[in-house]
Amino acid sequence: MKLTEAMTPTKHPRSTWLGIYQNVLFCQVLNMQQITRCPWVGEQPIYIDYHDKEWGKPEFDSQKLFEKICLEGQQAGLSWITVLKKRESYRVAFHQFDPKKIATMTALDIDDCMKNAGLIRHRAKLEAIVKNAKAYLEMEKCGENFSDFIWSFVNHKPIVNDVPDLRTVPAKTEASKALSKALKKRGFVFVGETTCYAFMQSMGLVDDHLNDCPCKTR
Repeated sequence: MKLTEAMTPTKHPRSTWLGIYQNVLFCQVLNMQQITRCPWVGEQPIYIDYHDKEWGKPEFDSQKLFEKICLEGQQAGLSWITVLKKRESYRVAFHQFDPKKIATMTALDIDDCMKNAGLIRHRAKLEAIVKNAKAYLEMEKCGENFSDFIWSFVNHKPIVNDVPDLRTVPAKTEASKALSKALKKRGFVFVGETTCYAFMQSMGLVDDHLNDCPCKTR
């Protein structure tokens, strides 16, 4: 049935409008399918939402940058979606990633975290968040702003890379190597070169969205 025909009054208006509604839904589905996101996203809503609203968006808030570098460290050896699904549990357990509060956490607090099924129960990784909080505060004490420090590795301006396909995306760069080295020098842990590059991608220091991805910086 043509759409114009469907709009003509009939003896069965309910079925007619149902047909129109189904056509509209079908078109919406087609439009959704035409969106070409970065292929690593997959079909899980939580990952799609993360890709569309967060990944690659420039972030300059020091505490949010601190949260992300800590969470990237939790990912080591795992997939990011594993951490993403547990992110809210981490925020609750680690005081919304307030470095001052985290720095006061004791071994007993980590013991409690090890019993928390909402976290990745790897003691060294959990302890790393506390160590990183102390390193963060030491930077502040020395007059270093965390956001300014992080963004200095890309000259305070996002790098938009040419990414025709995933094969062109590196696992690490000279900038991520330098960032890793500088963070370790300041006392941070679980901040390897690959971890730092994933952090740089997610926080928008570099834009590694595929060229045809709608989230790509134009």
